[in-house]
Amino acid sequence: MKKTFTLTHPKLNTARLVDSIKHDIKKYLRRERGKALPAGQDYWAFDCRFGASEETAVNIFNSEINKHIDAAVAQEYPQFYLEILAKASKFKPRTALDFDLESAE
Repeated sequence: MKKTFTLTHPKLNTARLVDSIKHDIKKYLRRERGKALPAGQDYWAFDCRFGASEETAVNIFNSEINKHIDAAVAQEYPQFYLEILAKASKFKPRTALDFDLESAE
């Protein structure tokens, strides 16, 4: 999904428009997660970018999408750009070395 969402509408309240946008994003993520995985892959990961425009978009985690939308509304952006690209990934188990590094901190 690569889309520029507008935050202004002549007839809709901004809060209802934002709820609709968040619902569409959740629906897209749910649909992508429901697709069949390629052989040898364990889960769907998402590469996300967010910004006022496509040129200013920065990488974010998919768990932070709603926070960034709320920040865009608070800063009164007229629109924002959101890009979500699904990729199949393989789970990498943690090694003993990973646990040793955590206990040393």
